[in-house]
This record gives sequence, structure tokens and C-alpha cells, in this order.
Amino acid sequence: MTVATRIATVSLNPAIDQTALVPNFAAGAVNRVEHEQSDAGGKGVNVASFLAQFGLSVAVTGILGENNIEPFVRLFAEKGIVDRFVRLPGLTRVNVKIVDERQDRVTDINFPGLSVGTDDLARLNEEIDALAADTGWFVLSGSVPEGVPNTVYADLVTSLKTRGKTVVLDASGPAFAAAIPTGPDVIKPNIEELQELVGRNLAGHGDIVAAAKQLIDQGIGLVAVSMGPDGALFVERDAAVLAVPPNITVKSTVGAGDAMVAGIVTGTLRGLDLADRARLATAFSLGALGEIGPRLPPPDVVESFMPRVRIQPVDNG
Repeated sequence: MTVATRIATVSLNPAIDQTALVPNFAAGAVNRVEHEQSDAGGKGVNVASFLAQFGLSVAVTGILGENNIEPFVRLFAEKGIVDRFVRLPGLTRVNVKIVDERQDRVTDINFPGLSVGTDDLARLNEEIDALAADTGWFVLSGSVPEGVPNTVYADLVTSLKTRGKTVVLDASGPAFAAAIPTGPDVIKPNIEELQELVGRNLAGHGDIVAAAKQLIDQGIGLVAVSMGPDGALFVERDAAVLAVPPNITVKSTVGAGDAMVAGIVTGTLRGLDLADRARLATAFSLGALGEIGPRLPPPDVVESFMPRVRIQPVDNG
């Protein structure tokens, strides 16, 4: 099913995801790479790629370094994504993942990103303003680079909501917390990020739902809390469900959370109820877990996971 709706994703700190498969990886030793691939990534870029794969009309903006831009240009051309990124001199950051399937371990090595100035942010805001003329949905996701104030997401959500836009926010840390009172329509914290937001440990589904309801009381429409292999809780004001995934072989966790965001957006645009949105979002995530790097299998394969996702109602308090 194709939905012709314009969506823009905003990536302040995109990355090139470099994945190396190294059997029996050992620190301090010589390791041989069995397979390597590099993908244009970063949370917003991944969301845009997944949405485009499902036939949605997508634009991307944010901050990119000019000196290693080729993987992004290639991805956008392949997926038919409208490129409205602001280019800066320098390198987009690189995230290296060393995947050891034999020991079931992943080692992350994340390089620093670009330093972004006030003038660069002004250029980005101009691009977002231009996109807002014919874009109904904005997905703001990822970390905040050096030089960008922690109010950046709060300012963007406020501006976009004033213009009647639907805003999805998937971030963490102080910039995420600062944006919560501005009332994004959807947020997708993992369990650790939710605990940080509410300032306490959360024990059990009821406690998690209660914490999500605290955020909904601040104007958020949907809180989706990912909990890894334990599934995800999807909480609205009047309903809450737990989506439990089937056991699968996980090849890489890169992009799984971004796939869930793309699934939530796709399910909402299809008019699905909360249970089916949870099924589709979890199916997207399962699709990403079965791939190396931030990728999805074909849409029919993703949707074939939906019947295998178990949905349980949860007491909504």
C-alpha cells in the first residue's frame, strides 16, 4: 500500500555507519574482517530511507560534511529522496560497529562529528521553513552536534507545531528533555531514555505506562517505549498495548529503532488502530534486525512479520 504524503526528516548529526564482521573479535590483537560495508546513516537518514522504501514521498535535511558526502548522495538518488541538506566543510562523523556473531557481541567506535555554528543553524532553519510549505510531517531524530544548543529541538517543535505540522521526536539527553514540554505528537524513547526523562527507575509495564502518561499529560499524543527483545509499549491517552516480537536471529541492531519510527509513521498514515500500528512498527524493527547495517528487506517481507507480533492490552490506569 502506498500513501502519497510528504514527510521530511531532520538529521542534525548524521553518520556514515561502517560495519565490520569480525569472528571472535579480541581487543589488543590482530583481527581479520570477514565482511565490511559502509552505509549513509544517522537516525533521520535511516527513517527517510525506510519510508521511501515503502513508497512514501520523503525529503531530508540537516547538516552534512562535504568531504565524505558520496554515500548520502548515492542513497538519496537510489531511494528517490529529496535532498535539502546544508553542506559544511569537513567530514560527517563515522560510526564503526564491529559485529562478532560467534560471541554475539557488538563493539561501537563513534568518531566526533562536525562543529555547527549559528550561521549554519540559520541556513538549516531556512531549509526547514521552505519544506514546511508543502510538508505535513516532520521527523526530528538523533543526537545534537557540538555547537548546537540543547534548545534546538524545543525550538523546532514549537515552530512546526505553530504551523500545524505533525512532529515525531526521537532523541535523547538534555535536548530531548527540553523538547518534551513543547508537545511533539510522537516520541520513541527506549526504556533507559524514558527513565532518564522521568528521573526514576521503572519496574514493570504498569510503571512504564504511568511514566508515559506523565509525558502525554504534557501534550504528547503517542509514547512508544522500546525494550529490546522484551518488545515495545505503545501508549496513548486512552489505550496502551504491548507488542511482543517473535524470536529471530539478530544480524545487526543498527537502524532498528529508526525502523520502528518509520513503522509508526507509516501505520498512522494508513489509519491503523493502536494495535496494528504497534504490529507494523515492530515488524519494521524486526526487518532491520535481520539485515547488516541500516537496511530493510522488501516491504512484503516486512509486512509478513506482522501476524507473528503478539499484542497484549496493558492496564492504562
